Amino acid sequence: MDNKTDKVVLFKGIKILIFAVMSLFIGPILLTFAFSQPENSLYIPLLIVGCLICAMAVFLIFKGIKIIMSSMFKNK
Repeated sequence: MDNKTDKVVLFKGIKILIFAVMSLFIGPILLTFAFSQPENSLYIPLLIVGCLICAMAVFLIFKGIKIIMSSMFKNK
C-alpha cells in the first residue's frame, strides 16, 4: 500500500490557492474604488467585477483545499 502524497496534484492545489490569495486582495480593492466614488461612470462595472472576483476567490479556496486533500488522502 502506497500512502505517499501525489506531488503533482499537490502543486496544482497550491497554484490554485495562490490565485485565490491574489483574488482575495484584488476583489476588495476594486470594491473600495467603486464605493469611494459612487457618482463615477465606472461605479457599476467596478462593483460587478469586484463582487465576481470576491466570489471567485471563495470558490478557488474551496477548490484548492479539495485538490490538496485529494493529493494527500487519495482513494485508489
